[in-house]
Amino acid sequence: FASFSLCPECGKAKFIGELLVPVAPFDQKSGRENWTVAFAPDGSYFAWSQGHRIVKLVPWSKCLKKFGEEGPNGAVPQQLSRQNIDRGTVVPDGEPREHSIDCGDIVWGLAFGSSVPEKPSRCVNIEWHRFKFGQDQLLLATGLNNGRIKIWDVYNGKLLLNLMDHTDIVRDLTFAPDGSLVLVSASRDKTLRVWDLKDDGNMVKVLRGHQNWVYCSAFSPDSSVLCSVGAGKSVFLWDMDKYSLIRKLEGHHNDVVSCEFSPDGALLATASYDTRVIVWDPYMGTMLLELAHLFPPPSPIFAGGANDRWVRSVAFCHDGRHIASITDDRMVRFWSIEEKSPQAIAPITNGLCCAFSTDGSVLAAGSRDGSVHFWASPNSIASLQHLCRMALRRVMPTQQVQALPIPSLIRSYLSYQIL
Repeated sequence: FASFSLCPECGKAKFIGELLVPVAPFDQKSGRENWTVAFAPDGSYFAWSQGHRIVKLVPWSKCLKKFGEEGPNGAVPQQLSRQNIDRGTVVPDGEPREHSIDCGDIVWGLAFGSSVPEKPSRCVNIEWHRFKFGQDQLLLATGLNNGRIKIWDVYNGKLLLNLMDHTDIVRDLTFAPDGSLVLVSASRDKTLRVWDLKDDGNMVKVLRGHQNWVYCSAFSPDSSVLCSVGAGKSVFLWDMDKYSLIRKLEGHHNDVVSCEFSPDGALLATASYDTRVIVWDPYMGTMLLELAHLFPPPSPIFAGGANDRWVRSVAFCHDGRHIASITDDRMVRFWSIEEKSPQAIAPITNGLCCAFSTDGSVLAAGSRDGSVHFWASPNSIASLQHLCRMALRRVMPTQQVQALPIPSLIRSYLSYQIL
């Protein structure tokens, strides 16, 4: 048992716990990496790739109880090994259960998906399908080293579908947030593939345009736009109704490896090996904010090479005001969109990925040794102005905001030009 707590008031994020993976003496370092962590949309489960083909599914409420009865804001930080959490798999009927899933190959991507019955499939002959996904069903998609995608039932750990079409590693997976069970996979074979799980997992479309590996993709909150990034300096935006390229965003000086939309869809954060996170207006294609991880900012030539500040992952908090980033300088940073310097920092060794919990109160980060670390998000109360802005921007793109007959200062605020 070991514990420590970092105080937000001192500029350091508050550590609340970690999930550890026991290492055998013969265990090789290669293959243990935790490339992805994910929270279920309803907050019921947390999943992470422990390395060596294994994905662990843990009820999130149970995880918080293990860290401390008071939850993230008053929790006693703990280390929790895989043996410790496996002992508690017997729970009363009706409660979420833990699962360890052997995916058969190294796991690179994870994504949760849940079905909305009233959201129809794009397939006409839906009555002929083997699977009828109900509203109470929760799925987990895993992207593997051999190019396959396996779809699992979260509640019982059973394999439902095995999708085969990629010719290289499936690096990332993302479900459309609208409950349609449309899945997008990003692969090292330079393509994105769109799958309809309500149509027995049939592939709908192949999106081509990347000249190199595709690292990450993310849907906008309304599922109409997909962002994809990869081994290149461009950020791709796709129209998911027409399956066509909308535009490329140019501004990074090195590979772009992670992306995520804000909860209202008005902002897009991208992380790059050029030491920066850029916050964009996806509607206008303009840069709104640069979050630098190296001071002074490196020249484009230096940023395009090995600079010891590669940003590995970026995550948008569900309050729409905070961003987290993981970098090669062994730090996790919490940013506010209203400032250009971090609000809080914390140490992490060999961090690879991060994600906020569904309610935004906790950040989870995965590392190369297969473990997961958790921090409490910075506590702050959103202003009424910001809440109104988010409500408006969920239904109104930037072009419509700029056409409103309102004072220019308010128009700029609503357009996030005044952050």
